Amino acid sequence: MSANLSPEYLAAEEEHRSAGTVAEKIAALEKMLATLPKHKGTEKMQADIKRRLSQARKESQKKGASHALPFYFVTREGAGQVALVGPANSGKSSLVRALTHALPEVAEYPFTTRLPMPGMMAFENVQIQLVDLPPISTDFTEPWLPQAIRNANASVLVVDVNDAGSLEEMELIETSLRDWRLPLPGLLIGNKIDQPGGEGNFAALAEIYRDRYASVAVSAAAGHGLDGFTRAVFDLLELVRVYTKVPGRKANLSAPYVLKRGATVLDAARHVHKDFAEHLKFARLFRTDGEHDGLMVERQHVVQDEDILEFHI
Repeated sequence: MSANLSPEYLAAEEEHRSAGTVAEKIAALEKMLATLPKHKGTEKMQADIKRRLSQARKESQKKGASHALPFYFVTREGAGQVALVGPANSGKSSLVRALTHALPEVAEYPFTTRLPMPGMMAFENVQIQLVDLPPISTDFTEPWLPQAIRNANASVLVVDVNDAGSLEEMELIETSLRDWRLPLPGLLIGNKIDQPGGEGNFAALAEIYRDRYASVAVSAAAGHGLDGFTRAVFDLLELVRVYTKVPGRKANLSAPYVLKRGATVLDAARHVHKDFAEHLKFARLFRTDGEHDGLMVERQHVVQDEDILEFHI
């Protein structure tokens, strides 16, 4: 039997996904339960909501629950957390929608994003967390926004390349970040290049800021440049992927260990198991492209992205 979920239920479900506090989760779950059609086809859904509601209420009653994290604090997940900053209507929410399973509200009017909206973006075989944030604007900027940006591992600046006010908006954003003692974003993302004149506008913008930002052209709406965006974000986080293998067997290339750039063979061994690091004698280095197959390397050898290591203890 079809559940026939109402718009009210779907809105409550979205509120639950974006809830930042236990109280907000409880309120959303209560609304979900109240608006869910009651018939045989939804019995399992009713039971699941009641179970989650019970767990949330117990959590809220725990000692110290009043000291829960602020609603704007997004727990880091995946290989790294990247905050999307920018002016109103630059397309940050559309970008998150296009690259993750999150469903931030997208509309033509400004300030549709009022709370942090996280979503997990895939780059090849790793997951990176994107966080859609409200705009930085002369009209209004959320007072908690600096703390949300500070919590991220990195940030990117998203602008509409067809907006005549982009230069002034970027100046305001850079000034605000400096006032908040935050670093400038590591990437400039020129969005909406599919619109007439968009590619030329992006080229001009990238040239103006070439000494300050690496630039990536995208269209979240049309899907242009998204692969380049995911690669640029991975590089921005300064990460490397390392695979391991057992002697005589092939490496599992679907589940890498993710380390910071500059990590050594010893660091990789610690990620696998502390005993490996304590007793490691050397490793054999293999590459996915066949280069350096079986090369013996020392404990302090610096690993590169997609190195395959065979530990010998």
